[in-house]
Amino acid sequence: MPASFSLRLLRISGPAGRRVLLLLLAFHLLLLTPALAQLSPSGLVPFRRGSLWGYADQQRRLVLPLGYDDAGPFIDDIAWVRRRANFGYISPDGNPLTPLHFTRAENFFQGRATVELNGETYQIDRTGNRLSMAPDSTPETDFMEQGDLVRRNGKVGFRFTVGHAVVPAEYDEIRDSYNGLLFVRRGANWGVINQKGKLVLPLEYDAIRATPANGYAFPIVEQAGRFGYLDADGKLLVKPRYREAQPFVAGTARVLTEDGQAGYINTRGREFFEE
Repeated sequence: MPASFSLRLLRISGPAGRRVLLLLLAFHLLLLTPALAQLSPSGLVPFRRGSLWGYADQQRRLVLPLGYDDAGPFIDDIAWVRRRANFGYISPDGNPLTPLHFTRAENFFQGRATVELNGETYQIDRTGNRLSMAPDSTPETDFMEQGDLVRRNGKVGFRFTVGHAVVPAEYDEIRDSYNGLLFVRRGANWGVINQKGKLVLPLEYDAIRATPANGYAFPIVEQAGRFGYLDADGKLLVKPRYREAQPFVAGTARVLTEDGQAGYINTRGREFFEE
């Protein structure tokens, strides 16, 4: 903002001046809103050191101490933790939201989580109260969202609805990722094509999987029995090196290392564990 303009604002007094200042503050907050919306409520990531778990910030600085035998991600400011064989839920300040008495506890989704206690499986709300009804399931779709399949001589191609890109009919299978990408297979090998019809991930992978729970973001790729992740452009975010890989939830994904230890990574592929 030019200095002369700033000085003129400072000379405004009375109700008119206050209205101008309020409008400027509102505009400034509006500019900040997109950036703030990208941040998770707590920003904490489950962090493992050796066999103990706590929670760290995005710079891997320990915020909640290493006091658990396992831990899950914070979703809507609630995460499951385990001590010995017992699970429970905590808030981002480390306070318990439920007792650690469940024999199984899953991540929260749409305000509820599945738990097991005394051999019985049921769902609870954010306060730990038992719920009697399951949420309505989302109907599955089997149509191609971004365009139409083109079949020729036993092979398939693709014609995008938006734009003029056409994928030649030279693949054995094409799957719509619902996130601006196509997963394509030739023989036993999978790759990725973007909306411009360009092959952005070579046909070198045994499988590619995306799930609706995380909006089809960060697909999991498999190669020679090891797993990694793709970024939003369909390129490798993390090379296949984990024994197991779970979908991203609230900006984190749970993986299993080569030696069988669990840990979490963030959306930049940074690891939050130390052996």
